Amino acid sequence: MPKREVVALDIGGTNLRYGLVRNNKIIRFVRRPTPSGKEALLNAIFNSIDEMIENENNVRGIGIASPGPLRNGIILNPPNISLKNFDLKKAVQKEARMKVEIDNDAKCVALAESVLGVRKKNFFVLTLGTGIGGGVVIDGKVYNSRDIGTELGDIYLTSEKRFEELASGKAISQRTQEIFGRELLVQDLLRTKGKRAKKVLDEVVEYLGQGIGSLINIFNPEIVVLAGGMREAGEEFLKRIEEEAKKYISLPKEYDIVWSKLKEPGVLGASLLID
Repeated sequence: MPKREVVALDIGGTNLRYGLVRNNKIIRFVRRPTPSGKEALLNAIFNSIDEMIENENNVRGIGIASPGPLRNGIILNPPNISLKNFDLKKAVQKEARMKVEIDNDAKCVALAESVLGVRKKNFFVLTLGTGIGGGVVIDGKVYNSRDIGTELGDIYLTSEKRFEELASGKAISQRTQEIFGRELLVQDLLRTKGKRAKKVLDEVVEYLGQGIGSLINIFNPEIVVLAGGMREAGEEFLKRIEEEAKKYISLPKEYDIVWSKLKEPGVLGASLLID
């Protein structure tokens, strides 16, 4: 039998990741900065697909992980990319002339974790990147797959600000720009000595602990999986988040909070959208 392959894209606010996936393994992979502007982003998406399909005869479909909210392939009002109320599924189908499936990027990560990663029946994923996305698996199925909802980054931690506005990569960049005059990542803050760096880190850890602890109280998960660019901050940062989250968990139970061990869970999850 010929090998069946899937082209998979993960559209992020900072990076566009895409590859060719064969039998749940990424055999070709590219990461590029996400262009700003609708036309530039669409051209980048189409060119990425063409690049992966070229000289391949066994591609059976295209799976796309996109920022949400979205419904039935239509991207509604994502905060970090320039496609609003746009039917991306229809546009890609017209261009590529093959099966296309699209879901929320964090739900794709949850799908990948369910099938290839932690393989638990009940858990939630937080993608800590430019924004904060959420995917929930209940009884082995991704909740609200290919529909709106589970925007876990939109829970309010203060009277005015959402989880995403306080603890995402974008929030950290804005805060460090104000304080240091340049944008820093969490891993930069961990290496930086001084009271200012410590203050920003303490704030981020507190907000992440509040958000994760609150979500644990809602879902009572078997495990919590964290993915996204913030994973590069490593185990020291994760331990701080775990300790902070314990302060806000009211359920009488211990919970494991882990980084995703899948190298590109968004791309893998997108590929799994194609049956």
